[in-house]
Amino acid sequence: MAVSQQQQQQQAVSKPAGGKHGNVLPLWGNEKTMNLNPMILTNVLSSPYFKVQLYELKTYHEVVDEIYFKVNHMEPWEKGSRKTAGQTGMCGGVRGVGTGGIVSTAFCLLYKLFTLKLTRKQVMGLITHTDSPYIRSLGFMYIRYTQPPPDLVDWYDEFLDDEEVCHHGW
Repeated sequence: MAVSQQQQQQQAVSKPAGGKHGNVLPLWGNEKTMNLNPMILTNVLSSPYFKVQLYELKTYHEVVDEIYFKVNHMEPWEKGSRKTAGQTGMCGGVRGVGTGGIVSTAFCLLYKLFTLKLTRKQVMGLITHTDSPYIRSLGFMYIRYTQPPPDLVDWYDEFLDDEEVCHHGW
């Protein structure tokens, strides 16, 4: 049975302060790269969308609105923008291996969320959001890239039976 958004946010906020349950989230891994694939990160940082449009967004709520209106798939690259012809085996069109393309809106927004240094309450707001599966997906991706691996099960556990569909673009 799914727990309501309000109940999940109350549980997150009511956890004791300090340690891994305080509102300030620990950051696992690289503090500058967010542990992103180097080719994806390079393309995000050089993207006009990231450098111009997303630079203007200063608040969590502005970024959530941007996700709602702009994200329509969760792939790292925009469809048809990668040159994978001639690559075979494990390199052909797989997870940033080979030639980059136009980095997706979703990954630009994921890194923008990272620059905001989200709190536990804000991440819970993303993963329990009811307006868009893409907002929720980016929340789960944020957790995956920034949180200590031993904590991932705690974050994901109550959502494993979630039946909401998110079209990933595959």
